[in-house]
Amino acid sequence: MIVILLILSVSCKNRPTESKDNFDWMLGSWIRTNEQENRLTFENWEKHSDSEYTGFGFTLENNDTIWQENIKLIKKDGEWSFDVTGQGESNSTNFKLIRIEEQCFVCENQLNEFPKIIEYSKNGDLLKATISGNNMKVDFDFEEYRP
Repeated sequence: MIVILLILSVSCKNRPTESKDNFDWMLGSWIRTNEQENRLTFENWEKHSDSEYTGFGFTLENNDTIWQENIKLIKKDGEWSFDVTGQGESNSTNFKLIRIEEQCFVCENQLNEFPKIIEYSKNGDLLKATISGNNMKVDFDFEEYRP
């Protein structure tokens, strides 16, 4: 677990720290480029205020929605929280942001079964989300979606 945290902290640490509380780099529609055949995964992000962003992710398989989640990135009492509500769930799973850098953040919830850590980063025109925990890691590589 310590190795995962070190890797994640290094990937964010190498970026400038100018706009820590600005997640505008995530805004827009994204399509996953490393998805399984016959599947399409999308993620859409909107800004509601300087302290609230919302995301919606979903996966289609043969034009049927097989997975979806609502995400809220919100600042409460001076702390950022990444809240995920999956399909059919009434309560969100909350992750505390433990590192925020320009175009990168890492959040964690060690009490969650999986994932325990979520990282988002942007490199050029590409958005990357990585979920990890319990010796597992899944990368979600996205590019801007232009239908």
